Amino acid sequence: MKGFFKAISYIFHPLFVPIAGTLMYFIITPKYSSLKLQSGNILPIFILTVIIPIICFLILKNLGVVHSQFLTTVKERKYPLLIQSILLLMIILKVIPNNYTMELHYFFLGLFSASMAILLLLFLDFKSSLHLAGIGSLIMFMIALSIHFEINLILAISAATLITGILATSMLYLKAHTASEVFIGLTIGVISQLLTLKFWL
Repeated sequence: MKGFFKAISYIFHPLFVPIAGTLMYFIITPKYSSLKLQSGNILPIFILTVIIPIICFLILKNLGVVHSQFLTTVKERKYPLLIQSILLLMIILKVIPNNYTMELHYFFLGLFSASMAILLLLFLDFKSSLHLAGIGSLIMFMIALSIHFEINLILAISAATLITGILATSMLYLKAHTASEVFIGLTIGVISQLLTLKFWL
């Protein structure tokens, strides 16, 4: 059972949330978007949110700043989250400014807000669940896209909700987080996306 929950925590790692949201947007949106536009968004987002954070993590690990990919302590989380927040801000300002891909722009604005909220809580010595913040953001974005484009995504939303429950159980079973840390993480993820909806929905 422990192996299963560990696998879940790896598969749905928060590192993959930005690129997952980007791919989900281009799959769901009925708007025409050229291959050039899609690759012009997907490739730099993948580099900035997956490749660069992994490189930074390896550097921080060699320096002894972090010890595990799960960033188990409050102290370990500060530098990776700060780096992630800066990279998300770069994407908002340079990769997807508020133009054709407006929905995606505000999705990343929500992710940046969630990242900053979690970082702030770290300075208050509270460790929110990044996994649940990530999956909460994705679900809220999926619901918003469903309403915005009037597309029935009930099966996808139901599956994502089920995954959220399994992911929360994994965090608790592996003793990576307490129930309150899981709940606060999920709440931050959902609310950060909810607050951006008035600008595009």
